[in-house]
Amino acid sequence: MQPLRIIFAGTPDFAVPALAELIAAGHHIVLVLTQPDRPSGRGMKLKASPVKELALQHNIEVFQPETLKDTSAQERIQQVQADVMIVAAYGLIIPTNVLAMPRLGCYNIHASLLPRWRGAAPIQRSLLAGDKQTGVTIMEVVPKLDAGAMVSKGAINISAQDTAQTLHDALAKLGSELMAHAMEILAREGKLAAEPQDEALVTYAEKLQKSEATIDWSQNADLISRQVRAFNPFPVAQTTLNGEVCRIWMATAVSGHAKPGVVVEATTSLKVGCGEGLLNIEELQLPGGKRLKVRDFLAGRQAGTPLLGQVLGGQPAGGDLGN
Repeated sequence: MQPLRIIFAGTPDFAVPALAELIAAGHHIVLVLTQPDRPSGRGMKLKASPVKELALQHNIEVFQPETLKDTSAQERIQQVQADVMIVAAYGLIIPTNVLAMPRLGCYNIHASLLPRWRGAAPIQRSLLAGDKQTGVTIMEVVPKLDAGAMVSKGAINISAQDTAQTLHDALAKLGSELMAHAMEILAREGKLAAEPQDEALVTYAEKLQKSEATIDWSQNADLISRQVRAFNPFPVAQTTLNGEVCRIWMATAVSGHAKPGVVVEATTSLKVGCGEGLLNIEELQLPGGKRLKVRDFLAGRQAGTPLLGQVLGGQPAGGDLGN
């Protein structure tokens, strides 16, 4: 197999396995495009993207323009004379003329089974919707959002214990494998067969809003469980307890009946009434505290206001539901 000259465009953790897989396969990564270093942490120091960190470890040239619309940025990309561009959660709009620069095209790793869940938050939206399966699609990049023809797909089942984080990690690995396989075929045959998407089946995965994180206890327990798991690790589902924000990191739906928001069990587990069923909270976090398993939270709770019978929800003391 003749190695391909690849431009890799990606930024966050999701893109790292794909870059690593392509490096391991022996392709020549002629340029990595990634977003500029951003302020991060309490000190707000500039931090490199995970993709940049991996690229530098392998002495790969990194380019971090604020936009790809500038002529100078486009000239830099043209100069490397790439065979193909691979995109994985890059985060910047790629102009049409840039897409046309690699001689064998431009391909994207998208974390859904297209045409379902085009857009910014496919992992979270699949969880929220109660989908039984999700997956990855390798697709041609076209100017219209996530609308390119599909080269290959891989599916995984969604369990009642899956969170956005666990699915993210599984799909990043699956996407890296699918893309590496696609590039192996492209290197050997010079082209990839692709199937157009059925526009009648398109759904959109809108960007997450922090306002969606507030739990409505009148909803059924299964829906709230999906909300909790979809918003782990961001923005994290939340309610209030004794007037303080309580972030809920993990919860599952169980059978039972109680008034919405009322704590009905608080011994070794924490169960709360919903519009239908009970929510079994498994991991939570109070202001200024660490994430705790419920068993540890209950064991470390000082004698005082009992949890049993308390009502979760309502406005927190001092205003909104936090960051």
